[in-house]
Amino acid sequence: MNSATPRHTRIVGTGSCLPPRRLSNADLVVQLASRGIETSDEWIVERTGIRARHFVDDGVNASDLAARAARYALESAGCRADDIDLIIVATSTPDMVFPATASIVQNKLGVCGCPAFDVQAVCSGFVYALTVADAMIRAGSARRALVIGAEVFSRILDFNDRGTCVLFGDGAGAVVLAASDTPGILATDLHADGRHVGILCVPGTVSGGQVLGDPVLKMDGQAVFKLAVGVLESTARTVLDKAGRSAEQLDWLIPHQANIRILQATARKLKLPMEKVIVTVDQHGNTSAASIPLALDVAVRDGRIRAGDSVMLEGVGGGFTWGAVLLDF
Repeated sequence: MNSATPRHTRIVGTGSCLPPRRLSNADLVVQLASRGIETSDEWIVERTGIRARHFVDDGVNASDLAARAARYALESAGCRADDIDLIIVATSTPDMVFPATASIVQNKLGVCGCPAFDVQAVCSGFVYALTVADAMIRAGSARRALVIGAEVFSRILDFNDRGTCVLFGDGAGAVVLAASDTPGILATDLHADGRHVGILCVPGTVSGGQVLGDPVLKMDGQAVFKLAVGVLESTARTVLDKAGRSAEQLDWLIPHQANIRILQATARKLKLPMEKVIVTVDQHGNTSAASIPLALDVAVRDGRIRAGDSVMLEGVGGGFTWGAVLLDF
């Protein structure tokens, strides 16, 4: 690359990993019935659009899913793990308190020396991590980066709360970013509002060898829905304005896969047909930081997203955090 040429960032490879254990709504209904919790496939689909999700087996951690997704992304990009000079993992379900899951992934990939760290912004985590990696590549601190979203949310669910336990799944998605002479990532936008910490959280911590508080997910569904739809529209319009684009110029929208109603409402506000929205929530559930890269990889591999397409990624999650990335693929 000519040093005088403006430095840009492009996605050059994608990958994903889902645990082999798939639970349909019918499977989950049976499990919940054994706990005395009543629900149904119809109830879940009507409210969420979710029909199935994947859960890890005992002994499988976020780093295992992340490393496999990373290998697929590296293969897609046609490069080796030792070509990577930056690893960022977005996760809310790390293997350990420390070290970072990114360091564990780095070890599993058999490389060492490059920066490796985690980003914790819950379901917005991948958008946050992608923005950080883009800034580092543009600054010349890296040339090729692995950005991964990986979650094992099944470990922090309350299976006595049918309003939350039916929503989430486990998985990982990854991209390889590369410095380029040609624009790829066009604009990014990140936000947080700590006033809304309590509407989506896991209010537990570790102290003195004991768990303090409640280490399972709590959510005010109505509050999350109302806030999510508004901020997803505003962040989408912000990145479009930054890039000098209009919503009509988008080929694809990939929102965080939380709930089909949120996806539909966001599309309506942007005046986009649902045919332009990548939807995987029906088969994967809400995989938090993994949901956007998972959906991206699915759409790349099935041929919907092609070179030159204009794609918007946007996430919203606990914190309360939100953001968007606009890119040419």
